[in-house]
Amino acid sequence: MIAPLSRLSASLGYSFRRPELLEEALTHRSASPRNNERLEFLGDALLDLIIAEHLYQRFPKASEGELSRLRASLVNGETLAALARGLKLGDWLRLGQGELKSGGFRRESILSDAMEAIFGAVYLDGGLDACRDLIVSVYRDCLAQPASADELKDPKTRLQEHLQSRQQALPVYNVLEIRGEPHAQNFTVECVAADARAIASGSSRRKAEQEAARQLLDLLG
Repeated sequence: MIAPLSRLSASLGYSFRRPELLEEALTHRSASPRNNERLEFLGDALLDLIIAEHLYQRFPKASEGELSRLRASLVNGETLAALARGLKLGDWLRLGQGELKSGGFRRESILSDAMEAIFGAVYLDGGLDACRDLIVSVYRDCLAQPASADELKDPKTRLQEHLQSRQQALPVYNVLEIRGEPHAQNFTVECVAADARAIASGSSRRKAEQEAARQLLDLLG
């Protein structure tokens, strides 16, 4: 059963004049032809703009490259999905039967799209200032402690630099298993380097490789 939308509005700190926009933002394409894809498109652009604006004003000495990396770390699907989970957005998603059975309310791509769609819905309902206030509020903790320069590098890059600095061979990644339906696959990958090995899984080969690299970095200290 989907929780009342008024609870979500309270969590967001925003009251919709047109609640049908919030309902649309939470509707996946598997549930209805009238779904959140267009709102997600709009919200994605607004998020890029507002986060870029915030970073530009907060870090006046940062270079274009540094600002771009900071923004990328904040607007990616993983971060958006984490924010959506913090809001328990899965409790309000409207999904088709197939997505419900496969656990779509937990899937990163569905959660992140819904989060962006909500940003788009707030913009249409209350304007740019309301959308900006919501995004800054939702991202409050992330913006309070932005990632360091090293943290902005993905684990595969950091592992490669770690090995190169010690004149060791570059890591090798091998796909061990691919499970699930084409639209919901899970990859298991191993990363081998410096006589060490780590195995990780993810919803894409890239994510599995990144997680395996992160684990191997921990092993290598």
